[in-house]
Amino acid sequence: MDRREFFLGGAAALSVGAAWGSNAFAQQHAPTSINIQHTSFDLGKGVTSGLVSTASDAPPPVLRLHKKQTARFRVNNQLDDYTTIHWHGLRIPNKMDGVPYLTQLPIEPGTSFDYEFTPPDSGTYWYHPHCQTMEQMAHGLTGILVVEDDKDPQFDAEIALNLKDFHLKSDGSLDTPYTKRGAARGGTMGNVMTTNWLQSPAYDAPAGGLVRLRIAATDTARIYRLALEGAKGKVVAMDGHATDLIPWPTKDAPLILAPGQRVDMALQMPDKGTMVKLNHHALSGHRPLAQLIPTGQNLKHQLEDLPSLTRNQLPDLDLSTAETHEFLFGWTPEADPQNNGWCGSFGYSFWSINKKPWPGDAEPNVGPLAEMKLGKTYILRLRNESPNDHPIHLHGLVFKLLRSNKRDIPQIWTDTAHLLKDETIEVALVADNLGDWAFHCHVIEHQKAGLAGYLSVV
Repeated sequence: MDRREFFLGGAAALSVGAAWGSNAFAQQHAPTSINIQHTSFDLGKGVTSGLVSTASDAPPPVLRLHKKQTARFRVNNQLDDYTTIHWHGLRIPNKMDGVPYLTQLPIEPGTSFDYEFTPPDSGTYWYHPHCQTMEQMAHGLTGILVVEDDKDPQFDAEIALNLKDFHLKSDGSLDTPYTKRGAARGGTMGNVMTTNWLQSPAYDAPAGGLVRLRIAATDTARIYRLALEGAKGKVVAMDGHATDLIPWPTKDAPLILAPGQRVDMALQMPDKGTMVKLNHHALSGHRPLAQLIPTGQNLKHQLEDLPSLTRNQLPDLDLSTAETHEFLFGWTPEADPQNNGWCGSFGYSFWSINKKPWPGDAEPNVGPLAEMKLGKTYILRLRNESPNDHPIHLHGLVFKLLRSNKRDIPQIWTDTAHLLKDETIEVALVADNLGDWAFHCHVIEHQKAGLAGYLSVV
């Protein structure tokens, strides 16, 4: 079903399918039902009510799937507002992508939607809403999604770290998550930084063991500058895909993780008595994010003995015949409000792609930013004309970073290109997944204020 059919009444064909069997997730280690609900939790200033999660009195759990095994989720909307779920970074069928009006109708209160897909890639991904996006994400609806591969090396432990801010008043109640000033600049930062909804939590890990850290930046605006202290390690994957091209971060050269991005690190834990610290190195000083405490008898495992992660089967690029599409990201000469239907609008536009702001998810007769032929290779030239960073995320496809006009960049496969001020980055992809794919900045205030669109693979 394409965008045009939605506005011709075809959306009525989207209905909830038959119930899934009770053993559907015996091998996927994931629940058959996901209940999007309000909850309460102590984020460090007393119990905060009105949070949004898929668990009661807890943050959204890590969902675990298996590569090339079918997953089936029934998402039940227990909120008083509309929602969807987007499976960020997964190359799955377009109708399962969770983008309102582009791929499905929003899930109305008290109803359900069935998602079914088979992840082709292993790695670290995440899930979040794409309707009422700003409020629901800012209030907690972001969770890590792990796709496992039985061929990956075995670690002694694995720890997932979900990094996000919350906007709280002094009494611990929720504050407004966005501002016009933030939307027009780098985004509105929260005033409580959390890891797994906790402030600098500590986790036990086997002394001398090899630990896999899965770190996801699920915040609506904050760009993290990460470094680990107290352990040897190496970066083994970025944005879901195995790589050996990312240098080990230090406090003087931290790893930059923009909203939407993920990184996997392999650590060789020290012996007892040395704490491992994950810090965010901001210009104003470092902030602790998490701590790992070595426990038990020293396993004396060596990082050098760890095999590489299994590589995903990624498309073969043919740059000799690649057509180039240009995309300019910047402010907008217009300021009309967006028509987002049931999915929330700021009431103003600040940003644009190719000098046209996104008119809204529910605006009819809106064409793609570019049309690509199935199976062909394309180069996307992404140019930032603004003084603010833009992590540009493409749904449903994976691309390879090629070059930048400002810095050396690793030629990794990813779904997000982090554009710096005045930077132009060229990326290459194979249009190997049919459908209309959302294409937007993952600073959510930028997305909701015009910096969005879609690419069509036909």
